[in-house]
Amino acid sequence: MTKVIHLIAAARPNFMKIAPLYHALSKQDWCTAKIIHTGQHYDANMSDSIFEDLMLPKPHYHLGVGGGTHAYQVGNVMIAYEKICLEQERPDLLVVVGDVNSTAACAQVGAKLHIPVAHLEAGLRSGDRRMPEEINRLVTDAISDYLWTPSPDADENLRKEGHPDSRIQRVGNIMMDSFELLRERIERENAPAQFGLTPGKYGVVTMHRPSNVDEEATLTSLMEQIMAVAAKVELLFAVHPRTRKNLEKFGLWDRLAATSGLHLTEPVSYAPFMSLVKDAKLIITDSGGIQEETTYLGIPCLTLRENTERPVTVTEGTNRLVPTAELQQNVEKVLAGTWITGTKPNFWDGKTADRIVEIIQRMFLEN
Repeated sequence: MTKVIHLIAAARPNFMKIAPLYHALSKQDWCTAKIIHTGQHYDANMSDSIFEDLMLPKPHYHLGVGGGTHAYQVGNVMIAYEKICLEQERPDLLVVVGDVNSTAACAQVGAKLHIPVAHLEAGLRSGDRRMPEEINRLVTDAISDYLWTPSPDADENLRKEGHPDSRIQRVGNIMMDSFELLRERIERENAPAQFGLTPGKYGVVTMHRPSNVDEEATLTSLMEQIMAVAAKVELLFAVHPRTRKNLEKFGLWDRLAATSGLHLTEPVSYAPFMSLVKDAKLIITDSGGIQEETTYLGIPCLTLRENTERPVTVTEGTNRLVPTAELQQNVEKVLAGTWITGTKPNFWDGKTADRIVEIIQRMFLEN
């Protein structure tokens, strides 16, 4: 009997994580993979166009939840997804990815309906429970049946929390699969030229975390640092909708737009964005996924956070946590050629999806 596997997608990083797995599962004759789009990210540039970039079909189910508070999103995703499982299609396996609200919500639906749940990218911890993503990670791992990890630190985190080794399987980093899946297209994009940038002579900026963009004093300080850096190296700032809203609210947008050397743009879909990242001199970010991609590509990454749930990018890769006040001096290190040279962690090789398919097939055979 053909097994039905649901892949949950909710936010931009999720789409990139399910794509290689969807394509790998679609080649199998023993299962059918279905994409569940919760609609948590509802901006077309951050959702629909990425599906096209990743050669994914139209979602098999779209929950249409949209924005709102954490409670609103979690509650409405649970209600909508439970209805699918009870009234339309009960999957044999539910795969949740990452750490967004929909991840924890769908994992809870699966656990309560006794549907096996696998968490792809399990075990990542920042140690900071002020981050909503950290709560989502803890909740999801606590109730998942299968914990698929990207790195040794994730394995150790899960063991410390009491998870048995039988549930923990290190599969590698699925984000690298996405990059390799689209490498040829990324190469053809030549996105720097489209923005008038010279490869190797510019930086890319992304910023969206509430701790950085929601308070006027914090955001103002960050933007003053960014404007100062733009005087030394050209910057392309892909502005998240949340960030733009606050920049306009706090009267910062016009100042940024008038800053020489600083290019403002809307969020860029995956292939052109990775074309920009690949040819950048440096990345300034508070994102999680970009820390991994820069480590894979060997590009200096300055992460404006106090902590990271991806410490392997610091211990082995090219990422460093940078206090806002020290942003300029760290940029100087990059420009001077004294930034650290990292290595690729084990299993960050573009073959994670294949390993997962083998695990799932073995799991069904054993059961």
